[in-house]
Amino acid sequence: MHTLAFANQKGGCGKTTSAVNLAGALAARGARTLLVDLDPQAHATMALSCAAEHGSSLADILLYNAEIERVIRSAPGGIDLLPATDALTEFEEVSARRMHSDSCLAAALRRVERAYDFVILDCPPRVDGILCANALAACDTVILVVESGAFALQGALKAQRMIEASGADRDQAFDIRVLATMFDRRLRIAQDLLIGTQARFGDRMFDAVIHTSVRLREAAAYGVPVHELDAKTRAARDFENLADEVQAHAARREQELSSPAEPSPIHSS
Repeated sequence: MHTLAFANQKGGCGKTTSAVNLAGALAARGARTLLVDLDPQAHATMALSCAAEHGSSLADILLYNAEIERVIRSAPGGIDLLPATDALTEFEEVSARRMHSDSCLAAALRRVERAYDFVILDCPPRVDGILCANALAACDTVILVVESGAFALQGALKAQRMIEASGADRDQAFDIRVLATMFDRRLRIAQDLLIGTQARFGDRMFDAVIHTSVRLREAAAYGVPVHELDAKTRAARDFENLADEVQAHAARREQELSSPAEPSPIHSS
């Protein structure tokens, strides 16, 4: 199971759209995929036409140790979902009075680690909060989402520093990758910002770029991944390209972790 946390310090950067539609792209090719909505606003939950007000949600796991298997529900596009409600705000409020409150999600996910190939964590737009801390403690890779807009690079760098500081506090080194979103190739400023972002992050950046798309907004309105709405649109191809890279990245990490380090040569005197 490879776990990816989609994060940034601000909203409106395409983070939830990217998390939902990457989950859809992975599920469409047969990967067992779980999407976890960590945002009290529940945008990922609503983007998959699910509502958890009258059922169990992620908050029940974090607050009351509910069994994760009983909370997971099926969503459009073959995705499994841990839905969110505004009850996650209560977890934020009580976490300061609880021991190890930043490891609740990781403990829950360990119960289903053999059931999934990928877990996608959609973080709230606050890197320094307890919900994002749970995502960071549970993930293998952090995907820093950077929209192609003014001041986006500065915000991404700030978020990167905060994520790295969080890892240093718990002696955890994060594998950080960067995804450019909301790219409009018709705009020169967008092209310049993309070049600047690529220059700053180098090989940490995915080659896949998520373009602005009416179809993405329509898919969210219909409550399905874009692959379910129109698998032939450019938006769907963008997420196919991203899924290719994510699967290759996960395979490389698995190989690195499974390959034993070569022993140092012993020199006789």
